[in-house]
Amino acid sequence: MSYLTPPTTSQFTQRLTLHYDPALKRNRFNQIANAIAAFFAALAVVPLFLVLIYVLIQGGRLLSLRLLTELPPAPGLEGGGIGNAILGTIVVTLIASLIAIPVGVGGGVYLSEYAQDGWFSKFVRFGNDVLAGVPSIICGVFIYSLIVTTRIFFDQSFSAMAGGIALSVLMLPTVIKTTYEGLLLVPQEMRMGAYGVGASRFVTITQITLPAAFTPIATGVVLGIARAAGETAPLIFTALFSPFWPEGLFNPIATMSVLIFNFAIMPYEAQNELAWAASFVLVIMILGANLLARWISNASRS
Repeated sequence: MSYLTPPTTSQFTQRLTLHYDPALKRNRFNQIANAIAAFFAALAVVPLFLVLIYVLIQGGRLLSLRLLTELPPAPGLEGGGIGNAILGTIVVTLIASLIAIPVGVGGGVYLSEYAQDGWFSKFVRFGNDVLAGVPSIICGVFIYSLIVTTRIFFDQSFSAMAGGIALSVLMLPTVIKTTYEGLLLVPQEMRMGAYGVGASRFVTITQITLPAAFTPIATGVVLGIARAAGETAPLIFTALFSPFWPEGLFNPIATMSVLIFNFAIMPYEAQNELAWAASFVLVIMILGANLLARWISNASRS
C-alpha cells in the first residue's frame, strides 16, 4: 500500500512566497497591461500639451500691457491690442452667469428636493441631458431667431445681451446637473435633523443642504463659465463683433473667440498675430477656470 508523500516545509514556503516575482506569467501580463494603459493615457493628454505649447510659442511672445489695453488696428495696420475683446468676453460671460446660475441652481434644487419620481421630473432630467449634447451653433441660431431677428431689446438686433443669453443656454445643463448631483451627496440625516427641530423645507434647503453642497455646485458653475467663455458659434449669431470699446449691453460687442475667428482668416500678418495672442489669453483664462474648479474640489476633501 502506497502513501502520498506530504510536502516538506521548504516546498510549501517556496510555493506560497509573498515576494513579488516578475518572472511569473501573470506578473508579466500585468506589466504589459499597465504599459498599454499608460501609453493610451499619455496619448490622451498629448493633444492638450501640443495645443498649449504651440499657442504659447505663437501667442505668448506677443503678450504685453499694450496688447491687453488697446483696441485692435484697422485691417492692414500693425500694433494695437485686444482690450475690447477681453472686456467684451467678461461682459458676455457675466450676463450668461447671472442668468444661468440662478436658473440652474433652482432647477437642480427642484429635481433633488421637490420633484417626485413622476413623468415631469423624468422629462426635465431627460431634457437637460439632451440640451447638454446640443451643438452650440444650434443655440446660437435659436437665440438669433428669438431675439436678434425680432429686435425685442429696444429695437436692437445683435447685442451683448443676446450673446449672454445664448451662452446661458449652454451653461444651464452643467449647472443643473452638478447642483442636482451635489445635493444628492448631502446625507439624508441632515435633512431629517432640520425637520426634527421644526425647520421648514425652505429653511432646510437654504441653511443646510445648499451650504453642504456648495463645493460641487461651485465646481459646476466654474466649469460652465469656462465652457461659455470659449464658445464662438453662438456669439457670431448674437453678439456679432465690434472693433470699438463696448457701447452698452444692447449693442454689438467684441469677444475674444469671435476676434480669433475674424482675424485668423484675414490676409494680414498683424491681424493673424493678434489672433494668436487672443488665443493664448483665452486658453490661459479657460485653464485658470479649470484649475480653480479643481482647487475647489480638492479643498472640500481636505
